Amino acid sequence: MPISRRSLLKAAATMPALSLPGVVRAEAQSTLRFIPVIDLAFVDPIYSTAQVSRNHGFMVYDTLYGMSSSLQVSPQMLSGHVVSADGLQWDLTLRDGLFWHDGERVLARDCVASIRRWAARDGFGGELLEATAELLAADDRTIRFRLKRPFPLLPQALGKAAINACFMMPERLASQDPFKPLTEVIGSGPFRYLADERVQGARNAYAKFERYQPRTDGRPDWTAGPKIVHYDRVVWTTTPDAGTGVAALQTGEQDWQETTPHDLLPVIKAAGDIETRILDRRGYACMLRLNHLQPPFDNPAIRRALLGAIDQSAFMTAVAGTDPAFQVSPIGFFAPGTPMATDVGLDVFRGPRDYAKVKADLKAAGYNGEKIVVLVPTNSLAQKPLGEIAVDSLRKAGMNVEYAGLDFAVVLQRQLKKDPIGQGGWSAAVGNWQGIDWLNPAGNTNIRGEGKVAGWYASEKMGPLRSQWLAASELAEQQRICREIQAVAFEEIPYIPIGLYKQPTAYRKAITGILDGTAVFWNVRPA
Repeated sequence: MPISRRSLLKAAATMPALSLPGVVRAEAQSTLRFIPVIDLAFVDPIYSTAQVSRNHGFMVYDTLYGMSSSLQVSPQMLSGHVVSADGLQWDLTLRDGLFWHDGERVLARDCVASIRRWAARDGFGGELLEATAELLAADDRTIRFRLKRPFPLLPQALGKAAINACFMMPERLASQDPFKPLTEVIGSGPFRYLADERVQGARNAYAKFERYQPRTDGRPDWTAGPKIVHYDRVVWTTTPDAGTGVAALQTGEQDWQETTPHDLLPVIKAAGDIETRILDRRGYACMLRLNHLQPPFDNPAIRRALLGAIDQSAFMTAVAGTDPAFQVSPIGFFAPGTPMATDVGLDVFRGPRDYAKVKADLKAAGYNGEKIVVLVPTNSLAQKPLGEIAVDSLRKAGMNVEYAGLDFAVVLQRQLKKDPIGQGGWSAAVGNWQGIDWLNPAGNTNIRGEGKVAGWYASEKMGPLRSQWLAASELAEQQRICREIQAVAFEEIPYIPIGLYKQPTAYRKAITGILDGTAVFWNVRPA
């Protein structure tokens, strides 16, 4: 609660240092001390869709293309590419000086295997491989795509910073099952993962990879340009409470906190030695995910009737407070303020909620009091309040709701279960994605309708519409198709959008060079 957090901060100067990461206090000034939003449950960023796994991925792995904060892509591991006149062959050339953390040289065949593993889990990647007749290593430095049809968005697919990013791995790892998480971490990125220093639930550590050679052209901009590392080590310390993390910033025990509670911003700003800012103005788009395999949400009429119970502003106020600068509602299935966003169907979220009508609509749709199990990650700064509002909303709608408060890692694992709720399954869960994850129908995996994403939404309409969008060359035509896609989404309800919030980060003025986008650790240096 805000009062207890403020009390905690007032007492920060007299607090003992956090017990778990005591070793951090003894480390040299060449260590950057960081508080992630949640513990790193999975070290495989291809298997996991968690943002913390993606952030870890960009430390350890590299990508063929990088993305700037303005969403422009440019070569990263590549020296460049050559496209045939008919657009059907792309030759991507690896730049010199690329090595894996185990000392082996990065080869094109490693990248081919990595692309295939990524494409098995990512919607955009799946579209790219579906358009590919042949993907091969023409030689040690050349990755060759022979396409069935032109795919001009190839660099955008391979270079997106959104989940799942196309991280490169050694062939022996990339050849393993993409639906089973890797536990060995070997990349070619600017940091090495120090697995022997991991303390589950508390600590992850990284060391500068001395053989990493940054690009010599461009400027650092999110995942694009030179990735120049200024610290020998980066230590992630997971704190039990965001207020505790803020206190650690104030005492100087930590340097940077990834996400900071909105209610503590006035206190932080008054401290004077801590900066706050929003790294990504596109914010975090939130959802109520419904399990399409189990009653009652296997019934699309029940899913549609539930829309009337959703007050997006209530969800966003629970996360971001009442300041309108930090929240956006109503939203649909594309990130607001981006080219594909549309207001089609949004009227359902406008105006006061009529729960008596929702109850009647649910009954008419076939809801008969079945138990609903809502998964709520109790150790997530954003998802816990989202889950609590979801439970309250469903109860107001007359649904028989069980609140399942669990650790974030357990929630991720349980969402993979297809069993009925009586056998450990689930009915609904909240989630927050970066706005960049909802930019378009190729990137937003949650509306693909292939039955492969947790929730197992399947659609006969979405695939053809997405293909039309990929083939459209004009922005106006792409936007028209996205309006139709959103109309279908409000008919089929792959999930329920519950709003967008903008999340500040906080860091001591003793460090500088933090880039816009997501938390990346190159370019950061002592002020």
